[in-house]
Amino acid sequence: MDPFSADGELVNIHTAFIQGQYQLVLSDFDPSSFSESNRLPVKVLQYRAQCELGQASEVLSAISTADASGSPDLAAVRTYASSLGKGAQDEKVVAEAEKLSEEQGDNLTVQLLCGTVLARAAKQEQALQLLAKHQGSLDAVALIVQIHLSQNRTDLAVKEAKGARSFAQDALLVNLAESWIGIRQGGENYQKSFYVFEELAQAPSSAAATSLVAQAVSELHMGRIEEAETALNQALTLEPNNSTAIANKFVLETIAGKDASETHAKLQSVDKENEILTDLTAKREAFQAAMAKYNPKFEP
Repeated sequence: MDPFSADGELVNIHTAFIQGQYQLVLSDFDPSSFSESNRLPVKVLQYRAQCELGQASEVLSAISTADASGSPDLAAVRTYASSLGKGAQDEKVVAEAEKLSEEQGDNLTVQLLCGTVLARAAKQEQALQLLAKHQGSLDAVALIVQIHLSQNRTDLAVKEAKGARSFAQDALLVNLAESWIGIRQGGENYQKSFYVFEELAQAPSSAAATSLVAQAVSELHMGRIEEAETALNQALTLEPNNSTAIANKFVLETIAGKDASETHAKLQSVDKENEILTDLTAKREAFQAAMAKYNPKFEP
């Protein structure tokens, strides 16, 4: 049973979270106003929102070791926050995620957060095995779709989203998952994905940096450079240190032939382990290694 289903008490805070309205999650919902059984799920969503806003250290300070040892949900949050501070490949953090997965694998928060930690540590199959234990959770479905897309298994992502559509109808997470897939499939699917992202990004009740970035990415794929730049600037106005927005602005400036050095430097200061930076470093090193094999030799 999905605790965030549309007929539950948590629907509004969960919707705000998946729309990327992280500040709203923190400011507009008081855990004490919820029923006792839902106060922990609310707090978990708020901790996750803090992590998305770059406040992982504050989350770690708020959850003591004793708190984590007494609650698998809080232990999973603490492990996830640690992974953001220490890096996705930190062996201790990955080991913590693996241990929690083995001991508390039926817990949804463990599935989602430890699954994320494992996937980012290049342990996608372990993450998928953990997430397979979910009981009708659309959050788990969305993460499974993201993992399959990272594996270039669009076919499996499509299958997962189609299965969710059969029981979730027009749920927002299913629409988002299908839109992520559409961006990977390309062609006319770019436009279909754009409509979903634009509707979220431009509606006052759902506007957030996350949806603006998604709108910009779909527009980039359709060659709408100016429109994409406008959306990214709007995202950065809302969240100046949003690393995903900065990374995509760096890509846009490179495509447009602009000087991207300032954006590159900002991305390094905000998120030095961002995927695009690590990928650029790896490609630069590979190029240097290849070039070294062909150094010209001059005879005296």
